[in-house]
Amino acid sequence: MKVDEKRFQAVLRERCLTKYAICSLAGISSRTIAKIAKREDLREAVVCRIATALGVGVAEIAAQNEILLRLKQEESVKLSGGLYHETQVRLTYNSNHIEGSRLTEDQTRYIFETKTIGALSSDLPVDDILETTNHFRCIDSVIQHAEEPLSESYILSLHALLKAGTHSAERYGAGVYKKLPNTVGGIATVAPADVKGEINALLARYNKIRAPRFEDLVEFHHSFECIHPFQDGNGRVGRLIIFKECLRNGYIPTYVDDRYKPEYYNGLRNWKEERGFLLETFRFGQDLYKHLLDYFSVPYQD
Repeated sequence: MKVDEKRFQAVLRERCLTKYAICSLAGISSRTIAKIAKREDLREAVVCRIATALGVGVAEIAAQNEILLRLKQEESVKLSGGLYHETQVRLTYNSNHIEGSRLTEDQTRYIFETKTIGALSSDLPVDDILETTNHFRCIDSVIQHAEEPLSESYILSLHALLKAGTHSAERYGAGVYKKLPNTVGGIATVAPADVKGEINALLARYNKIRAPRFEDLVEFHHSFECIHPFQDGNGRVGRLIIFKECLRNGYIPTYVDDRYKPEYYNGLRNWKEERGFLLETFRFGQDLYKHLLDYFSVPYQD
């Protein structure tokens, strides 16, 4: 990960700090400061320490987020065949398929590219098709609002977009918290009456972290899924959130490939005992996304 020297110097001036002082505060060497000037990569943990010492978020000192810039440019004109296009298809197919959607990746791609359902099998559930088109809209929203702090109202808006017009929305509502107890993988979740308070407490803890590490994003995802605030759609909303927060904080975006669904659920179940399972699942998702970035020649900070 690279630090933008101009941004770094500007924050130093605002805080009336010297390079020597920030070395002491962040526990870094003068060689690290020299790497910033040379635009060399720094470890994620080092950049987080520098940002924390300065009292800013990682995104405020990181070099320009070329991934978000490209996604915004392509989303604004709905460019076909680029990074935005592939992001829509891969994230939507995998996230929906994890939750039981019967649409194939080719069918998902066809709907995105033609905005029609074509000759899809007549026995496909209508909700599978609706939630596919709705998920496309959710990704647009994530790109458009990527740089905004995460909030309760935004989480509710994502759920409303995802479930709009579905049978689930008719039964339980869209953009509203659950009214009946539910489980995830047979594990008890937060009671309906406590959801709002737990979500706000989670957001308060998370938003206090000025320079969140990638692990903090994954921890938020685990906590969100344990709360399971909605009657349906929790996994998809949670995975959209971590994609958004990767963009906001300058990390390589991640997604969960449906082929690794067992590893993903194993990671969620065992987070408290072994964080590595879930972290590695999302790290692998970053590796998959890097393949897209490399193909479309989008520069990124590893």
